[in-house]
Amino acid sequence: MLLELFRRMVNESIRIGLANNVYSLRRLSLLSYNQLAQYDSPSCYKLSAISRAAGILAARKKSLRRGFPTRTPYAVRQQLVSCYSFKTKNGGLEIPVARGKRLSIPLTKHTLDIISRPMVEVRSFTLTQNRLSLSIAREAPRIECASTVGVDRNLRNLTVGNDQETRHHDLSETVRIASTTMRIVASFRRDDARIRTRIASKYGEHRTARTGHLLHTTTKTVVEAAVQQRQAIVLEDIRGIRRLYRKGNGQTRKYRGRMNGWSFSEAQRQLEYKARWAGLPLIRLSRRETRGSSMTCPRCGERLQSDKRLERKLWCGSCRMVMDRDRVAAVNLARRGRVRFARSRPLIEAQGVAVEAVKGNPTPTVIPGVDAPKLTQPTKS
Repeated sequence: MLLELFRRMVNESIRIGLANNVYSLRRLSLLSYNQLAQYDSPSCYKLSAISRAAGILAARKKSLRRGFPTRTPYAVRQQLVSCYSFKTKNGGLEIPVARGKRLSIPLTKHTLDIISRPMVEVRSFTLTQNRLSLSIAREAPRIECASTVGVDRNLRNLTVGNDQETRHHDLSETVRIASTTMRIVASFRRDDARIRTRIASKYGEHRTARTGHLLHTTTKTVVEAAVQQRQAIVLEDIRGIRRLYRKGNGQTRKYRGRMNGWSFSEAQRQLEYKARWAGLPLIRLSRRETRGSSMTCPRCGERLQSDKRLERKLWCGSCRMVMDRDRVAAVNLARRGRVRFARSRPLIEAQGVAVEAVKGNPTPTVIPGVDAPKLTQPTKS
């Protein structure tokens, strides 16, 4: 089967890369391409297999550089990935399977409607045993914005706003989903660890899917409102926040588990690719520019004071006012982003490039999921 053949070619390329201590795509291609001649596969899939192996090796090198223990990489999942020698024709995707033979995979109406839109181009495809994904890209005209809107990410909400208006998007359902999943997994009493792991992974996938859908609905609303009001989106830099919730920091285990399950990077990923797809400028502040955004008074600039009785509200000793800390953060982010936006710094990301919608794929493209119906018989080209 072609999917299994592709997996074997990826593993062969990984073996060659490890044996020769090679991590770059160019050097791996020079070493591996002739070795893959023993596999009866179209040459386009050999190039894609080498590219995928190079990505796996690069991820391993990055983990080693950071000091994380890693195992010998090995591709387990059967799949077929290529950006060459395919075409959309007669309502389906035609891919080469052998010399002079092509396989036609029918596409859904939704997929055909998307790829038929102007300035949309299919870049590559990923085929598994039960699913087909298309990587598409389009040239998005840049939207000229007159103001900015800050996005403050929190565990239970997403606060979006500026000096004129602030909106809270409730995400407390994601916390409930996470706690329910953890409670169910913790209740397992099977003696077989393999079965426990398999069942727990299914619950984890279900949790990820439900959380991703809730974030998708929220981020879509945020981007649509920003496009309608012609506002550039400003994001804060909160990388390294996991270090605040480690054992020994004086926090309970339950609290650490809840905070470490926070999907703040997934919300940022969705906002970034949706903004780029719409041609909306997106500004990512540096860690220095983000510092103190939720503790600085937006009126006088003084440091706000906290009180346990006020929960998520802060008060300013100079202005004598009580403010919601999420709204304060969104307003401050919008102001700091407006300064960057006014200077026309090159970090504003909306140059009409393609966008990425699937994790782990380094190519600048958008990949929506596509229903994969039953495959048709190979036809001669």
